[in-house]
Amino acid sequence: MTAQARSLSSSKVVNIEDLRRMAQRRVPKSVFDYLDGGAESELTLNENCRAYRDVTFRPRGAVSVSECKLSTTVVGHDLSLPFMLAPVGYSRLMHPEGEVAAASVAGEFGTGYILSTISGHRLEDVKAATKGPAWYQLYLLGGRGAAEAALERARNAGFSALVMTVDTPVAGMRERDPRNGMKELLGGSPFAKIPFLPDILAHPGWVILFLRDGGVPKLQNIVIPGKGPMELLDVGAALSESTVTWADLKWIREHWSGPIIVKGILIGDDARRAIDEGAAAVVVSNHGGRQLDSVSSTLRALPEVVAAANGQIEVLMDGGIRRGSDIVKAICLGARAVLIGRGYAYGLAAAGKPGVRRALEILKGDVERTLRLLGCSAITALDRSFVEVPQAWESRANH
Repeated sequence: MTAQARSLSSSKVVNIEDLRRMAQRRVPKSVFDYLDGGAESELTLNENCRAYRDVTFRPRGAVSVSECKLSTTVVGHDLSLPFMLAPVGYSRLMHPEGEVAAASVAGEFGTGYILSTISGHRLEDVKAATKGPAWYQLYLLGGRGAAEAALERARNAGFSALVMTVDTPVAGMRERDPRNGMKELLGGSPFAKIPFLPDILAHPGWVILFLRDGGVPKLQNIVIPGKGPMELLDVGAALSESTVTWADLKWIREHWSGPIIVKGILIGDDARRAIDEGAAAVVVSNHGGRQLDSVSSTLRALPEVVAAANGQIEVLMDGGIRRGSDIVKAICLGARAVLIGRGYAYGLAAAGKPGVRRALEILKGDVERTLRLLGCSAITALDRSFVEVPQAWESRANH
């Protein structure tokens, strides 16, 4: 057994928080805080995790579960697990294997992977790495010309669905990033990097892999006509010029014939609008608390969106998920499945592909154990009768 394998053994890495601490030790503070942090006061970031405490279980006693089925179907795809891997930008900064490693592990576990536009690896390479379904998450960075080219590449590579994120008209104010030198790490003058060099050099393992990988990667899936791949540092400015609107969905439909999933929904009215625009599913998401601070946790917003969808489209959810019991609670409240972001990204930052694999092992084991303790034999059998929620949540669902 290698030293890395020993460090990820079940006796040392018991939960996602253990992987988070490993990631914090391995990567520079600027990279870790990019992954770990949220917008402004981080109220929503923290509430995303805390909200699960407000939902309690109502287990069935004296029930023997001989076989526990974790499989489900999401937008026509059969998944072995009730969760997919969410798009995480800048993954190649966390570890050179980045998106390729995450997609590969998702396929090993029989589940899906969603690739962010803000990827350091070519979408063709990411799709080739996985045995499972892969979706492409599109930002309109670089304009419609670049987006149309990316859509054609994604279609030819075999991506089966498109995810449109609608909560990012500008990048949120993530206060950790300017304090910790994220911008200076990505570019700028050598003199601007000097104050942050001691911390970077204190993580030699990360530095060696980063330099061996060629330094800051370009965004291989945003190819500007006449210029080539976009520089990573250009993303912040480009976001403010690439707001996605409902009108864009009509244009996108002309270039993408497969399912479209709208991500970033927090209210029932937007869910109904997504239905009107022909979306196959919506994702209840506040971007991991990284955009507008002081919005609702996604778990609390979920019942309202489920009620508005009224079974016409599938409802997915992300945000704050650190345990399998969190996944089960979301499904009890009406989510078809959930998207895991930081949960696997901590593993990637901690140890590359083996870290992602350990994250999924933990979450899969958590879900199965929770189902058995609830006296429920299948993910698809979960419903509201297995949980108790605050009365205020009920009134919001009926809004």
